[in-house]
Formats: sequence, structure tokens, C-alpha cells
Amino acid sequence: MAENASFRGGVAVGWVLSVIVILALVADGAVDLFAPALISAQMAETGFPANLATVVGLIIFVCVILYAIPRTAVLGAILTTGFFGGAICAHLRLGEIGSPPQLISLLLGVMAWGGLYLRDERIRRLLPLRSVDD
Repeated sequence: MAENASFRGGVAVGWVLSVIVILALVADGAVDLFAPALISAQMAETGFPANLATVVGLIIFVCVILYAIPRTAVLGAILTTGFFGGAICAHLRLGEIGSPPQLISLLLGVMAWGGLYLRDERIRRLLPLRSVDD
């Protein structure tokens, strides 16, 4: 019974991690869609035309919607980490190794999968954590 209570705590922590990722993505997508002038300099620095901000915002919103819905959360996590990987790669191409955008993308990707792992029993069954003694 105590194990069940701690499991429920793990699910709650998983949702907290997931909500942090969701909020970060919604904020990023909203800026891309509704205030693209705010990020035009960053888009240009990474080699993307500023007029693609709307497309990027739409991609972010598709990823976050899929991630937020439990039935499609795995697909959303895959697409979201693909998006984060692209962001990491764009900055790596510029020689910005270990830059804040890379670290934030890496952290959010880990949080997305960590949150999903804790809140979704299917993922825990697919990727069980084993102790060193097993």
C-alpha cells in the first residue's frame, strides 16, 4: 500500500514536469505566432528567415497539444524532442556549444520524457528501471 502511495506521488511529479514543459512550449509558440518581431534577430542569428516564425510557432503548438493529451503524449514527446534536437543542432552549427538555448532544450527534452515516464504506466512497462542487482 505504501508503494502505491509513492507511485501516485511519482505520477504527480510527472505531471508537474510535463506542465513545466507544456508552459515553456506554449510561451515559445505564442511569441513565434503573435510577436515574431521579438525573435527576428534570433531567427536571423541561427540562419532562419524571420518569416518562418509563424511556421515554427505552429509546429510548436502541434507538438505541445499532442504532448498534453494523454492518448497522444508519446507521439507528442517524440515530436517535441525532435524539435529540441533541431534547436540544439542549430546552435551547435553556429559553434555555440553548451549555450543557454542548447542547455534549456536539453533540459526540457529530459523533463518531457521524465514527466511522461512518471505519469504513463505504458512507458514504465516499456522501459523499466532496474537496480544494479538485477
